[in-house]
Amino acid sequence: MKIVAITFASVLGISSIALAAPDEQKLGKDAGYPVGKAARSSWLEDESMRVGSFTHHGEIPGMYQGKANVLKRADKPMPLPKDAQEPDYRWNIDQARGLSVDDYLARQRIMGLLIVKDGVVQLERYQYDRKPSHRFNSHSMAKSVTALAIGIALNEGKIKSLDDRADHYAPKVSGTLLGETTIRNLLRMASGIRIEQTYNGSGDSGRFDTAIGREGVEAAARVLTVREREQGARFSYASAQSAILGAVLQGATGKSVSDYLTPRLWQAIGAEETALWRADKTGLEVAYGNFNATLRDYARLGVVLANDGVRADDPGGKQIIPREFLLDATDWKRAPEQFRPGKATPYLGYGYQFWIFPGERRRFAMVGVYGQSVYIDPEQKLVMVQVGVNATAEAGDNSLARERNAFWRGVVGHYGKW
Repeated sequence: MKIVAITFASVLGISSIALAAPDEQKLGKDAGYPVGKAARSSWLEDESMRVGSFTHHGEIPGMYQGKANVLKRADKPMPLPKDAQEPDYRWNIDQARGLSVDDYLARQRIMGLLIVKDGVVQLERYQYDRKPSHRFNSHSMAKSVTALAIGIALNEGKIKSLDDRADHYAPKVSGTLLGETTIRNLLRMASGIRIEQTYNGSGDSGRFDTAIGREGVEAAARVLTVREREQGARFSYASAQSAILGAVLQGATGKSVSDYLTPRLWQAIGAEETALWRADKTGLEVAYGNFNATLRDYARLGVVLANDGVRADDPGGKQIIPREFLLDATDWKRAPEQFRPGKATPYLGYGYQFWIFPGERRRFAMVGVYGQSVYIDPEQKLVMVQVGVNATAEAGDNSLARERNAFWRGVVGHYGKW
């Protein structure tokens, strides 16, 4: 009965009907979506705390024994006008055909969904009592922000070469395998170091995270001691590699990552609200995640990425993100064979901290666990931002990955061909 009602509403073009979001009681609705404590068992693992914690992550006391660094908003935000009529996006999955936006929101635990075409908001939806004013935790989408900072620092000459070792700029990681890895291979997740990436606090990544909370990011580099293969030889996703890029940036620029990026990226893209980036006890951002921003400001970043690093509303065409670096980061044709779609993973490729779609047209994404993503199609000037509270950390462990991809294909197909 619920599915029938949703489909009927979408056919009529009615988007204001209040419908129950998936698993809202399990996710803490009756308790007002409470915010957890700094322990991962509270803010991350307790589903009843997940909605509240993912939208107040920057304010939870004691996270990593540090505080949240601030990226100040722009004095003049980038205009983000909204179209008067929401498009009738349709998508297909398996035997289900012609599904609507309402169907997608009814099937997946999505807190916020926003689609921008040619700089104009086509769709903006929220569930679980979330609002445009909420800052949403990026999780691993922050890795892409970290990569953009590397590109800007390289363009400014703060970093001389991506083939420099990390410890050239971050001397506190000297004598560690991560410190001996080049910046380029950290960007590509190709350190060759044995790092079992898990999301339950176990294994190599769990030990690394525990060490961050105890001593900080740079000291945590000491816990990884086995290089299984030559660096650069193969893609192997592990967040520890991204964390060291934060140390490289701080050493190269003499500033926190947040202070460095505030005028160069966050204010430059015209962010409407401040962003928060959780730091360790030393003040260094934990750069593999922990970035917090509004849905609309993630969209503004996506719009600039879709425009190859330039604001579409800037008549001077100032390059905010170096174009050649951005192309190297997001175009599979520029990547070595082992990082291309179908090689890095069975479907997606991996650039410089961005996931890359197969196909002749360049499409790429920022992706984080539990359903966070910014999908970008530069040719169509199309951006889709999604923040979620998926039941599993990895979207491929349930239906989210397939359905998000199918929905994205439907959105792209609305304006042209995949």
